[in-house]
Amino acid sequence: VQLQAFGGGLVLAGDSLRLSCTAPGRTFSDIALGWFRQAPKKEREFVAGVSRDGDSEFYATSVKGRFTISRDNAKNTVYLQMNSLKPEDTAVYSCAARSSIAYSQIWWRDSDYTYWGQGTLVTVSS
Repeated sequence: VQLQAFGGGLVLAGDSLRLSCTAPGRTFSDIALGWFRQAPKKEREFVAGVSRDGDSEFYATSVKGRFTISRDNAKNTVYLQMNSLKPEDTAVYSCAARSSIAYSQIWWRDSDYTYWGQGTLVTVSS
């Protein structure tokens, strides 16, 4: 699975941004998806995950209530809507995917994911 993430940029604190990640040519409905981020000099961390059927979502505490993950299987795309951005959200954001038999299961560890896209940089200025 080749994943392509885009939508990053430079924004001001309090602004919103939507990231997208596509998997062209891949059956999207049988994979679970996640977003991770890595800030400078920090380890990669989980941001959000969505189940194969899109009915289950899970968020890191630091973004819960501000970020929303969603997916459009018809477009082979997963989104990360980021609202009320803070300077501490500055990081390279990457999407990840893995095959999933279970329809509602979510994974939050990066070791659970098989496929990774290139990152897109989000910079939040104060």
